[in-house]
Amino acid sequence: MSADCDACGDAVSDPLARTVRLTVDRSQVDTQRLCPGCFADWIERYREEMQPEERETIDDEIIVD
Repeated sequence: MSADCDACGDAVSDPLARTVRLTVDRSQVDTQRLCPGCFADWIERYREEMQPEERETIDDEIIVD
């Protein structure tokens, strides 16, 4: 059985598909069925967005009016 990837639209077979479910307070907000390539892209975006930002040293003075 196969269905389309929600990200790119390509057909993907069940054994290769990955399902990403987003839940907030135990309520499902979103579900995406992804092909292996789109899943890898999703994981990379997740890592980039959820990783703590590196703090940069700021030498400039901040003035608030």
